[in-house]
Amino acid sequence: MELTGEERAMLAGAQGEAVRRALDYQMEVGRFFGAERFVPITNAHMMGDIEVLGDAGLAFLREAQALGARARVPVTTNARCVDFAWADRLGQDPGECAKEREVIAALRAMDVVTADTCINYQTLYQPHLGERVAWGDTGTVIYANSVFGARSNFESGPAALAAALTGRTPEYGFQLDRHRRGRFVVDLSGATLGDLADWGALGKIVGERHQNYYAVPVFTGFRRTPLADELKQLGCALASYGSMGMFHMVGVTPEAPSAEAALGGEAPWESFAVSDADIEAVYRAYPLGDGDCSLVVFSGPQLSLFEVKTLAGLFEGRRLHAGTQVFVTTSNGVRSAAEKLGYLEPLEDAGVAVLEGVCFYILQNLSLLRERNGWRNMISNSAKIVNIIGAHRFRTILRRTADCVEIACTGRLS
Repeated sequence: MELTGEERAMLAGAQGEAVRRALDYQMEVGRFFGAERFVPITNAHMMGDIEVLGDAGLAFLREAQALGARARVPVTTNARCVDFAWADRLGQDPGECAKEREVIAALRAMDVVTADTCINYQTLYQPHLGERVAWGDTGTVIYANSVFGARSNFESGPAALAAALTGRTPEYGFQLDRHRRGRFVVDLSGATLGDLADWGALGKIVGERHQNYYAVPVFTGFRRTPLADELKQLGCALASYGSMGMFHMVGVTPEAPSAEAALGGEAPWESFAVSDADIEAVYRAYPLGDGDCSLVVFSGPQLSLFEVKTLAGLFEGRRLHAGTQVFVTTSNGVRSAAEKLGYLEPLEDAGVAVLEGVCFYILQNLSLLRERNGWRNMISNSAKIVNIIGAHRFRTILRRTADCVEIACTGRLS
């Protein structure tokens, strides 16, 4: 890799051992992906929870802190695995919860903003067109690349932290123009897409058809401007089912004023349409098993204030069916605003658990929680969580938002 004078000085230890190690690590990443140089970044977003880090990851953070590591650009954290207000009620391991507090303390000592949110792009920071960032979490990265036209790859936890310490990242992948052009076209003129879950179902259809990081879909024909939460669910599903890092929507996303511009003047691999019938087929494909309705989850990613408001209206004046548990996860900022605006009360009166700073699928000891509570089916309006939580041996079912509420309150699954 071609280094600047400042970068050579970093490798020589001029800015401390923590920076030297960080840049050395980034060089290995850069060489692996064929990067020729580093590019400066303005913002980083990193994973940092004990369920994913484990003891080795915690030791890594302790060592970085001891070496005097300090972030030189603003850096925020993704969702945690523990909401400390709920840890005892959920039966989470006290020892692991103590380690989670250590993780938070170590990150704060390195000047990391422990915001604990996977919707930083909605609540904390919105990068502009062409801005280079180093973000982790697939949902955040695809949103940054697509909706804002910023530039990031899927950065691992150590890579995002290293970028925060050095203020740069290797130039590969979606940092480069050639990987950002569209590869195939998806016509949405026959799809209504009226619910958030429909957008996730669309992401599942397209993602499963092209499971390729650099397969960038170009969506055409949609009849209205999509909302931020709709684009959020689409991006998360594309990343989850297809490992995709970017999409274009003609007339909506900044690098797609036209289909021709989005494709970079080249012919698409293929063109196909997604209709209402295709979306309905997604819902019908989930096996209901024994009809168990004991767990309904609104998570993955965390909910925006508008999503919480919608749920408050749907649950108002109702109660959960006996034996059914419902979890909502959101960020600290959204939960605080929802409480002040009166959106939490209808949820809590109905029996809904509103967790802060976490996502359900990375809760500490989730497999044990599933066994202890006898959860078999997990019903959600998030196509992403329906896909990835299967690792914990849930039988998952995707349903529209109002249908999820109805199932939670009636105990009937169809």
